[in-house]
Parts: sequence; structure tokens; C-alpha cells
Amino acid sequence: MVEGSEKKFVNDYERKPVPQEKRKGWFALSIVWLGAIIALSAIVLGGTLGGGLSFGKSILATFVGTFVLAVLSALCGIVGAKTGLSTSLVSRFALGRYGSYAVSVIIAIALFGWFGVQLDLFGSSLRYILLEVFSVDVPAKALVILGGILMTTTAVIGYKAIEKLSFLAVPLLGLLLVASLAKVMDNRSFSSIIDTPLSGDPLTVGLSISLIIGSLAIGAIIGPDISRYARTTKDAVISSFVGFFAGFSVVLIIAVILAKATSKADIVEIMLGLGWGAAAMAILILAQWTTNDNNLYSSALGFSVIFSKAPKFVLTIIAGFVGTMMALGGIYDNFIPFLIFLSALIPPIGGIYVGDYFVNPKKYDFQYIGQMKNVNVTSSIVWILSALLAFMTTPAPSGFGLFTLTGASGLDAFIVAFGLQLIVSIILKNNQIKRNEYREVG
Repeated sequence: MVEGSEKKFVNDYERKPVPQEKRKGWFALSIVWLGAIIALSAIVLGGTLGGGLSFGKSILATFVGTFVLAVLSALCGIVGAKTGLSTSLVSRFALGRYGSYAVSVIIAIALFGWFGVQLDLFGSSLRYILLEVFSVDVPAKALVILGGILMTTTAVIGYKAIEKLSFLAVPLLGLLLVASLAKVMDNRSFSSIIDTPLSGDPLTVGLSISLIIGSLAIGAIIGPDISRYARTTKDAVISSFVGFFAGFSVVLIIAVILAKATSKADIVEIMLGLGWGAAAMAILILAQWTTNDNNLYSSALGFSVIFSKAPKFVLTIIAGFVGTMMALGGIYDNFIPFLIFLSALIPPIGGIYVGDYFVNPKKYDFQYIGQMKNVNVTSSIVWILSALLAFMTTPAPSGFGLFTLTGASGLDAFIVAFGLQLIVSIILKNNQIKRNEYREVG
């Protein structure tokens, strides 16, 4: 009885479709997306835009960049909603069994790695707040352990815990951001904000759009990890636009205004300047928690495909423990270039499974997953070519920096992979139809 209750508590349908009765509407999904999107890095990005662009150009870059992200998320989310499967499992239909293992390894290690990086940032930032505001010097390593436990706990339980945390955190984060905005705008006219001179390094609109897209491109590509819980494709699409377009736009615009009003980009620093020490601590904890547990959650979904016999909650605990230990060891400074390399391989995966799904939607049924090839050679070649393109358009030292297309290497890779896979899937489907017709005639 206890074992059954425990299994029910942590059951996250990591290796099979999410049952229809467990699916959610667009509102619940939107809250989860908002929880993942509202992070310190997103607010700092908005502050960077505010410091390097005029107000009008900041708004333009924000709407264009977030709209592109919403479209990417919606396209990938449709596949997740239709299949009810995670990104790692969805990729098996397009790339084959071993191809999906490769996808799982890359997603699992990359996101598990970023979990540790963000955890390290969490510990050092929280220590700074406690020291500055409360004159309490808590070792950063102790705070890293605390953060690791909090973030691993919700990731262990899975989607249901992430959803509940997001329902608690998102309204609080929104309230704190709006309150900060009201505070800094007190006795200031909106025209003075618009006319504020640049306080940071000048940016172009194109580069700013690229920064926005690049900041959450991977999150959009692994959208099936969330959208598999959508009742319908309509719910998946709406939640993508609410989260990425509406939600992310609001966060960036508030951050732009805060930056122009205070000449600072860091929301924690702004709140400390306002004398809101407790609010700064709340934003740090909630924003990093709701974002970083998603990193570990998707990482564990990838590990679940690789280690098919191990329970997901055990894999999550192990990944969370190892990630926390690596953060404590401070080895992530040397690990980040490797994580950037792995992260460049993820956007083409989305282009491949979306392109293939549009041509062969009936194939994407869980009952056929065991019939997929061990390796889909043509799709694997598309993956390699698209990933190479991503490195060619990624500025040095992370990439080769040979040329630019859209300015966002992740978007470049997705578009090229989508186009090539669409062509390949159409050709292969037509050839299969011709072979079937030939057999019937024969």
C-alpha cells in the first residue's frame, strides 16, 4: 500500500504518454512556463537592453524576440501535446532508438550541468544578500546545499510539484516586480524614462533580438517536456504564447524601465537600493527555484530514457546530488565551455522532430515506438549538418564565427534542420508510397 502510494506520488509518465485525464488546460501550463521563464537572468537581460537601447528600440526588440520564441515553443509544443511524450521520447520517431539515446544524453547532461551552474550562482547571490541586509555571514556552500535540496525536491516529484510551486511563486514574483516598478517610478514621469540616456554598452536591435531568442531557445525546443501535459494542441499553443510572448515580454519591459530609472540591470541590486532586502531575497529564491527545478526535471526525463529500468525519482536525486556536489567543488568555471558546446546541439533536434511530424503525424503514436529503426541515418545527417551550422554562426570563442544568418545560432540551427528534415521526410514518404503502389501492381 505504501509502495503504491509512493509510486503514485512520484509517477511522472516519463516513459509513456501522459494519460488524457491527467492533462491540463492552457492556464495551468502558462503558469508553469512563466515560472520557468521568470529568472534572474531574464531580468538582467531586460536591464541590459534598457542600458544599451532607447526605450522604443527595447520594446521593438522585446516583442520580436519573444514572438519568435513563442512560435518555436508552439511548434514543438504541438508535437508534445499530440504524443503526450517527453522531448527525448519524441525524438525516437525521427532519429531512431539510438538517435534518441544520443538526444537524451545531450539534453540530460547539458541541463543537469546548467542546474549546477545556476545553483552556484544562487549560493553566492543569496550569501551577498544575507550579508548586506541582515549582516549574517552564511557560507555560500551551505546555501548551495540548501538550494540543491529545494530544487531537487520539486524535480523529484515532477510536473505536479513544479506546477504547484509555480502557482505560488509566479504571482509573488509578479507582485514584487510590479511593486519595484511602482517604487522607482514614484515622482518620475514616463517621458523622463523614455528620454533617459544609455547607461550601458550600446546595442543594436538585431543583436538584442538575438540575445532574447538565445536566452530561452533551448527551453522552447524541449517544450514537449511541459506540453505533454496539455489537453489539446490549442492549450499547448496558447500557453506558449502566454509564457514566452506575453509573460517574457512583460518581464523584459519592466526590467528595461527599472534599468532606465536606476541605471542598474540587476533586480536584486535594485531592490537592495530601495531598502527591500527581504523582497530581494524572496525574488532570488523563488526565481532561481522555479527555473532551476525545470532544468533538473528535463534532465531527469532524458536520463530516464537512457536508464530505462531505474525509477525517475532515483535518477533525479542522483543528478541533483551530483550537480550540487559539482557546484560545491567550484568546477563549473571549466565546465561551462563544454555545456555551451552541448547546448548548441539541442536546437536542431526540435527542427528535426517538428519537420518530420508535420509530414508523418500518424507515425508519432506510442504504439509504434518499438517499431522505429535503431538509427535513422538521414535524420542523423540533418542533425550533424544543422549542428555544424550552429557552430559556424556562433561567435568565437564558443563557435567558429564564420558568418551570421539570423544572428541567433540556435534559431539558425532550428530553421535549417526543420527545412532539411521537411524535404527529407517528404522524399522518403513519396518513395514509400511509390514502393507500396509497385507492390500492389506487382
